[in-house]
Amino acid sequence: MTSITILVPVYNERAFIDGLLASIAGFLCPSFAISEVIFVDGLSDDGTRERILWAAKGDDRIQLLDNPARFQSSGLNLALKVARGDFIVRLDAHSIYPGDYLARSVETCLRTGCDNAGGIVETLTRVESYQAALVQALITHKFGVGNSGFRTSAAEGPADTVPYGCFRRTVFERVGLFDERLKRAQDYEMNRRILAAGGIIWRNPQIRVSYFALPDFHSFIVKQMTAEAPYNAYMWYLAPYSFALRHGVTAVFAAGVISGLVFSFVSTAVRGIFVATMVLYAVLAFLSSVQQAVRFSKARHMLFLPIAFFLYHFLHGTGVIAGLVRLATGTAPVQKRKEPWDGAGRFRAWPLPIGSRTTA
Repeated sequence: MTSITILVPVYNERAFIDGLLASIAGFLCPSFAISEVIFVDGLSDDGTRERILWAAKGDDRIQLLDNPARFQSSGLNLALKVARGDFIVRLDAHSIYPGDYLARSVETCLRTGCDNAGGIVETLTRVESYQAALVQALITHKFGVGNSGFRTSAAEGPADTVPYGCFRRTVFERVGLFDERLKRAQDYEMNRRILAAGGIIWRNPQIRVSYFALPDFHSFIVKQMTAEAPYNAYMWYLAPYSFALRHGVTAVFAAGVISGLVFSFVSTAVRGIFVATMVLYAVLAFLSSVQQAVRFSKARHMLFLPIAFFLYHFLHGTGVIAGLVRLATGTAPVQKRKEPWDGAGRFRAWPLPIGSRTTA
């Protein structure tokens, strides 16, 4: 019988852990078995560990491993080294999953022959507040996140990435483990590495997961500017094949806004182009905001969402530029460690042909 290992990196997830445990307990397994559920904890001190250990008393499949480094990539690698399942299903603690989540994920892998399968994220608000609703509207429209298909309900077919993922265990023997130099973007790099090695990533919109977004706009923007955006640049440096236009377009936008403002003072032609471009951006942002206002029945989106779009695009772009500057000056954190994981023996992540193996 096909066996499944569930991997869940956690750190201080007390607000979400009970919902996650309920999702795992409710998974329907008609033609396969969950051999183990491995929680990898970054030494939580909010009661998360206690809830997991309590659940383990009634379910001997549940294991708890310590992840002193606290980063998801290191935690996932710790779990992968002991995982026994034919398929590795990675779950996120900030999400809840329907009962058919595992069955649809495994069925998709078996039906398509892909190396990793995933679906669509339904973005939910953590709290009842307008700022939470603003974040939800921002990251569920193509104007906000571009062609990020798993956020905007793209059709079934090959993809460059999927959320979380249901991996064939053998894929890690072919392409290696997660790059532990990447505190962010390690999932995307892994998926692009699989593609570079000739593998297949498959998106099935019938595989659905509900994700709780950050509760306020300030937290969201700070995370994007200081964490997510710089690590886009670091990822390109470590794995050039992982470059995606949607990750780089905000840097072009931010550079254009800054240079346009500066050179508008010295060139009438530049000023005209800059003003026309910003007017076009404002029109597109407003029209997108009207769509989201109708979708979520929140008229305020027509006023505040255009501003949120601009701040997100501009500040994310400046974060990418800051990451590139740190790389150019040799001060990026990813440049301090030579190996993507201990024993890998390589400076960069890399594409490998199907059938080759790495030290894992």
